[in-house]
Amino acid sequence: MLRQVAEGVLIHQSEFCQSNAVVVHGPVGVLLIDPGVHGDEMACLAKDLSDSGQTVVAGFSTHPHWDHLLWHARLGAAPRYGTARCAATARDWLSDGLDSRRLGIPEQVPLDLLGRITGLPAEMAQIPWDGPRVRIVEHQAHAPGHAALLIEGRGVLVAGDMLSDVLIPMLDLNGTADPIEDYLAALRLLEGVAGDVDVLVPGHGSIGGADQVHARIDQDRAYVHALRDAHGPSDPRVGPSATYGKDWLPGVHARQLQGLARRSERDATPG
Repeated sequence: MLRQVAEGVLIHQSEFCQSNAVVVHGPVGVLLIDPGVHGDEMACLAKDLSDSGQTVVAGFSTHPHWDHLLWHARLGAAPRYGTARCAATARDWLSDGLDSRRLGIPEQVPLDLLGRITGLPAEMAQIPWDGPRVRIVEHQAHAPGHAALLIEGRGVLVAGDMLSDVLIPMLDLNGTADPIEDYLAALRLLEGVAGDVDVLVPGHGSIGGADQVHARIDQDRAYVHALRDAHGPSDPRVGPSATYGKDWLPGVHARQLQGLARRSERDATPG
């Protein structure tokens, strides 16, 4: 079921990790951002668009993690984009073969069109399509070539896998030299556009209003600072009052602490 969150901007939330697909209306079709996860949900989304007389004219993946690289044949053959680094990372990852069981990909996820995205030139600051200007805010937090998208004139920030009310910040501990600073730098970039935002759409979790943008940036920054300082965070997303992910998010937090500690030990070892 599509739900309007701003003029010409609708979302569909998957049962998988509360994933948000974003539909942006243009004059001749729609832009589809991170289209979903389960095959039946994407097929339903395609039907809803078709029934309303809309076709998908462009797609975009915010970052190169499998749940943001999916597509369904019923959505059509529109060009699918990502940042250049996102597309290159996806190609490298898929060239090694896909172990769906190890990655925990559910059986109902269609993988035949996974990752078929075109990298946009680094100097391209917006998605090329005939519709509202969608500004690309690229950074290296969470995954290589991650992009947040500001839908100008609609006041909507599509944040990818950041600024969630249910998921803690998940750092890229393998693909960057300084995961803490990369994450803090990305939060500063998002803070720089926050004044233009009325609606916040995270990759996973609840939609936020203008009053939530700075609050979520501050919460994510506090969590990253706690990781940096090896402190236990006072973060409700991994605390006893958490309502989502209680069986696995504390494990993610523990692995991040361990990974950062290993990096620190390695950097401190001479030679």
